[in-house]
Amino acid sequence: MDSRLSVIDDDGDVGDLTTILIDVTRLVSRFRQDRLPTGVDRVGLAYVQHYGSRACAVIRWAGRLWVMPRAQSVLLFAWLENPVSNVAWIIARGILAGGWRQNSVAGSLFFNTGHSGLHEDAYVAMLRRLQVRPVFVVHDLIPITHPEYCRAGEDLKHQRRMQHVLTLGHGVIANSQATLNDLQQFADESQFVMPPAVVGLLAPGPADCMTSVRPVSEPYFVVLSTIEPRKNHLLLLQVWRRLIEQHGTLAPRLVVIGQRGWECENVVDLLERCSMLKGFVIELADCTDDELVNYLHHAQALLFPSFVEGYGMPLVEALALDVPVIASDLPVFREIAGDIPEYIDPLDGVRWCELVMQYMQSDDERRVAQILRMAHFKTPCWADHFVRVDALLAQLDGN
Repeated sequence: MDSRLSVIDDDGDVGDLTTILIDVTRLVSRFRQDRLPTGVDRVGLAYVQHYGSRACAVIRWAGRLWVMPRAQSVLLFAWLENPVSNVAWIIARGILAGGWRQNSVAGSLFFNTGHSGLHEDAYVAMLRRLQVRPVFVVHDLIPITHPEYCRAGEDLKHQRRMQHVLTLGHGVIANSQATLNDLQQFADESQFVMPPAVVGLLAPGPADCMTSVRPVSEPYFVVLSTIEPRKNHLLLLQVWRRLIEQHGTLAPRLVVIGQRGWECENVVDLLERCSMLKGFVIELADCTDDELVNYLHHAQALLFPSFVEGYGMPLVEALALDVPVIASDLPVFREIAGDIPEYIDPLDGVRWCELVMQYMQSDDERRVAQILRMAHFKTPCWADHFVRVDALLAQLDGN
């Protein structure tokens, strides 16, 4: 089958030929709402940056999948990297320029990098109708393996997503071996065949931002994530209450970076109504890349008490900045960071209290020992990630 894609430029001529399509619907939707990029969004942006020079953008618009002509794709990719102008006209021009052709994309490789749309039968039907070869980035199976930490009904949606990944996907990219193991187990239990798959660890966000003046004068720790049940903020706030009771004004500060999510009422009650935490816990719902790097750079440690994770980008970001990490003992964290972080049971509040007070001292022997272990940490990078992805694509083209 000829997998080349014919695209139409502004003047109506047939332009360059490509085999790569990238669904950017999620990115466009979030950035139009002026929302800061999540870890999943950063993955999508990395794929745009790596493949954008030879790809066309795909977007769900008015109930259909539209493949943007090359000229509009270039504009759309540029907007995603710097979303300061109105993007609606770019999409409209792409559609008016004849961006969607029923059979013109057959055989093309199609990237979905963020699970977006995969639970919708209409989306899957459109992919089948276009006869593309989907390649899916799978971030986690948490709604299936730990539904108690997710919105009601999300487990059924995610089952549909993963079923479509397994039945429709020509290739799978997992963000960790732990995620791939979960997907393989789901495939075995559901009696599906796993498509060709690779593991590609994810690179941290921008770390070349200039660090500036220390943002908090007292010793402080950072927790970085959306506030939701599986992230275990409740434990940290209870730990901080205990530390304040025991040490008064000598207790360290806690900087909570991340937006409020769902089913986090107990955490919000403590943040808003616990007078003891005032002045000791600082909540930052929005942080620019520069601010985030600066807060991490000066922190005594990153605290990461999650119950379950598919990857753990904050851990990578902290270690890349030579910042110690105190984290739950999860298989994916050991996969990424080996024995470098300080691992604790996410329910052992007493031990969290003890280690926080130890790491509060910059010269504490445990903290210094972890800093020495960081010399062996290899920060995941996008170059290594795409070596693996390109090898997968070559395998798919060879079949």
